[in-house]
Amino acid sequence: MSTERPDHDVSGPRRRRSPLAVASVAAAVLIAGGGGAYWAASAAGGEGGGASGGDRTPPPLSLGLAAGGPSAPSRGIAPGEPPPGGEGVVYRSSGELPEGPDSAAVHRSTGTVSAAEVARLARALDLDGTPTAQGTVWKVGTDKDGSGPILRVGRQAPGSWTFARYGSGGPDRCASPAVCASGTAGGGAPGQVAPVGEKAAEAAAAPVLKALGQEDAALDAAQVMGSVRVVNADPVVGGLPTYGWATGIQVGADGEVAGGSGQLKSLEKGDTYPVTGAAEALKRLNASSKGGGTPDVGGCATPVPLEGGQPVPPADCPMPRGAGKPTLMRVDKAVFGLATQYVDGKQALVPSWLFSVRPATGGPVSTVSQVAVDPAHLTEPEEPGTEAGERRVTSYGADGRTLTVTFWGGVCSAYAAHAEESAGEVRVSVTERPRESKKVCVLVAKELKRTVTLDEPVGDRRIVDAASGAAVPRA
Repeated sequence: MSTERPDHDVSGPRRRRSPLAVASVAAAVLIAGGGGAYWAASAAGGEGGGASGGDRTPPPLSLGLAAGGPSAPSRGIAPGEPPPGGEGVVYRSSGELPEGPDSAAVHRSTGTVSAAEVARLARALDLDGTPTAQGTVWKVGTDKDGSGPILRVGRQAPGSWTFARYGSGGPDRCASPAVCASGTAGGGAPGQVAPVGEKAAEAAAAPVLKALGQEDAALDAAQVMGSVRVVNADPVVGGLPTYGWATGIQVGADGEVAGGSGQLKSLEKGDTYPVTGAAEALKRLNASSKGGGTPDVGGCATPVPLEGGQPVPPADCPMPRGAGKPTLMRVDKAVFGLATQYVDGKQALVPSWLFSVRPATGGPVSTVSQVAVDPAHLTEPEEPGTEAGERRVTSYGADGRTLTVTFWGGVCSAYAAHAEESAGEVRVSVTERPRESKKVCVLVAKELKRTVTLDEPVGDRRIVDAASGAAVPRA
């Protein structure tokens, strides 16, 4: 199922459309000679959320990764890792790149996950039981004997969830000797049942996607693991394709959903920001690639002549520092959408260009995303060596005088929890101290916990986040 809906080819320069035009129609434009598409949707610069074109200027966007750097990596590459190709990667478009809309909105998942939301997902998974809160997660089912089934959902947004119908043995285990003898997946091990077809797998995943509000997700059911077929679903948010917010649903050979993972909490439209075109985004991608050249990469985003069947970098395109022969990646397609980033320590979908790339010498296609928000509206994250800061506390747990706080932080810093007590409340804070190390540190956010010992048990006192003044929910 594709999110591309090409309408016509373009042979000349594209004019930037107004937010009103973007808000009223959905259109796609092919990259000349490259077969790529630009996909704009009704919510790109329309109603809801903050607006950059009105009376209010949106607040600066603080990204968890280096502002303007590559955002969500391709599937199978850990967040924060360099883009495909390693040292000295240079990206070249195979045709004219689209400009895209004037503005687009960030989408965030906020708040807590309710028992009703968990129950709705459990029903779609044909899972019996009532959601019970255990620490920072909701649970449905039992895992005491290791046999499953079990659904776990994070109580804080975005409500990350995992489901496993089977315990030991997994979905490949045989229900009976007769089932195992019924056939094999072509070329598979003896007794391995063939996976269901793609259409059957998508049909089995449909109720789950509906419970998640992702009926319009772009589906890819080509992945097979033994006798299990995996339906990967990239939701459409605000009419735009997404990258890095995928749902994965495993369907067994019997056509039953055997496992899955994703995000449960719905996304809300936030502030709207001015965005740049694909050519400018590609320049920034080249500048920020590992071992990349200068911040302004001249004509690197322009069509490149071929010599002996291989792209030749333009003479005015700086080469990556320290790379005599950089790896050239051909950009076949540029799609405007939303990609996962950490914004203020929490996951969000940020307006981005999604580039489909492949090695110039041939090879598999992968996706590299680049933030499309105008750099003037981005702020750099704190770098090691800056003064200590505070992290907002998202939840807490208490056991007698021991108070455990949960917050988002990174591996580049050390954290400590503190508490100021009074008769009616306990004000908690987390201080951050950059680690002193000569090693490269990847700026990736993760959920962390720290404990602090109180003078008295929490009792009925209110727990307050000192940084924001807001009440902290109990996990």
